[in-house]
Amino acid sequence: MSTLVERTETASGYRAGRTLPLRVELVRQLKRRRTLVVGAILAALPFVLVIAFAIGSPSRDNGQVTLMDTATASGANFAAVNLFVSAGFLLVIPVALFCGDTVASEAGWSSLRYLLAAPVPRARLLWSKLVVGLGLSLAAMILLPVVALAVGTAAYGWGPLQIPTGGALDTGTATQRLLVVVAYIFVSQLVTAGLAFWLSTRTDAPLGAVGGAVGLTIVGNVLDAVTALGHWREFLPAHWQFAWADAVQPHPEWSGMIQGTAISITYALVLFALAFRGFARKDVVS
Repeated sequence: MSTLVERTETASGYRAGRTLPLRVELVRQLKRRRTLVVGAILAALPFVLVIAFAIGSPSRDNGQVTLMDTATASGANFAAVNLFVSAGFLLVIPVALFCGDTVASEAGWSSLRYLLAAPVPRARLLWSKLVVGLGLSLAAMILLPVVALAVGTAAYGWGPLQIPTGGALDTGTATQRLLVVVAYIFVSQLVTAGLAFWLSTRTDAPLGAVGGAVGLTIVGNVLDAVTALGHWREFLPAHWQFAWADAVQPHPEWSGMIQGTAISITYALVLFALAFRGFARKDVVS
């Protein structure tokens, strides 16, 4: 009677953790046309707004001063306005694109199964793509205010951040607060990133993953506008997306940002977990 012994053989020098290095995935994504287009659009927005402010003039309803009315006060104000007009929708697009297109595009190109046959472990593949996707999303959010600050300073001068309700923040404090704003906007967009990444592991159509994430984000914004929901709106990530405005006050209020951060991270962790769990069991045929 013979004994059967199972053996698992791997190639000499093979290390699962060394497959699909982050730098390789990053270079691949940076060379893609959609990355360059997104970067060009975000870099062009400050120039478009400068032209718009040069053509028009601010209008004040009921004599009230808003953040938009202070856009031309200094480069810091101009950067803050750029974040204000783009945080609700424009910055959603790069996040959904970088995180939703990443896995689905490989399936659409029929290259996903070859990556797994390399062999790249499924968890490793998802981890590399998620880190790069989030990294590019963060880079997009940093690019916009940096370009806006440079353009605004050239157009309106370097000065303190004028607060619509009165007072001002010196340039050093204003720079620190703007960094906090960018960080919070990134965290608040983790829900969109989670939706896009999860959908990317469920479909072979990149546009389906990207469009689905954007669509669900819009649905969240619509639900937040339904005042009849009352306190239930506080469980929606969209409810806290502009809580960062409390950071650009003489005496910042952090409670809204803390609640928004907790809500966003909770939703994002669940969605990322669903993506990894579902992809581990998925029959990859493309």
